[in-house]
Amino acid sequence: MTSPSATAERRGRFICLEGIEGVGKSTHLGAVVAHLQARGITTVSTREPGGTPLGEAVRGLLLSRDYPPMHADTELLLMFAARAEHLRHFILPALDAGTWVVSDRFTDATYAYQGGGRGIAVERIAALEDWVQGRVRPDLTILLDADVATGLARAGKRGEADRFEQETVDFFERVRAVYRERARLAPDRYAVVDARRDLVQVRAALLSRIDDLLARSVPGAS
Repeated sequence: MTSPSATAERRGRFICLEGIEGVGKSTHLGAVVAHLQARGITTVSTREPGGTPLGEAVRGLLLSRDYPPMHADTELLLMFAARAEHLRHFILPALDAGTWVVSDRFTDATYAYQGGGRGIAVERIAALEDWVQGRVRPDLTILLDADVATGLARAGKRGEADRFEQETVDFFERVRAVYRERARLAPDRYAVVDARRDLVQVRAALLSRIDDLLARSVPGAS
């Protein structure tokens, strides 16, 4: 009979990159995956909203500027609908198989964007989180943190803004404040990296945090 500790040891780890627009989540995602794979860890990457065919279709709805303004409740429910599909068909099967999962955003983004940005009550988000996710939470959330002016200036160089990128500076200030507060309240799960620095410095700090998780999870792998 397999012991619970042995099962937990074989389970993959779940890492999320978070932050406002323009802090470099997508830029660093591939480097995190490559860093883990170089250390013998089977690793996959994904993103939210998205991660499955249905989730990507929902992502298109959420980011599109082709529809009338979306009610905040609709936005919240679409986020969790995509997340439910993502968990059941991608994240959980990978973790159960011992694969590490690195995601560009997860539920912390919902607390930040729909909670802080849109003003939806934390209790309502938490109820959906418990319903959709059960006990599933990231093992490590790396918050790439930069001031809003820096983030939006970088994001503006990527091309045409999507529906979220068109939001006001005040919106993103609220989003950032929620991210920082969540990191402050749960330092064991969060690692805050100063994303204002140059790419080499940010990447080194980020990968150092990944190595800390490796050292705790897979002795000798780091």
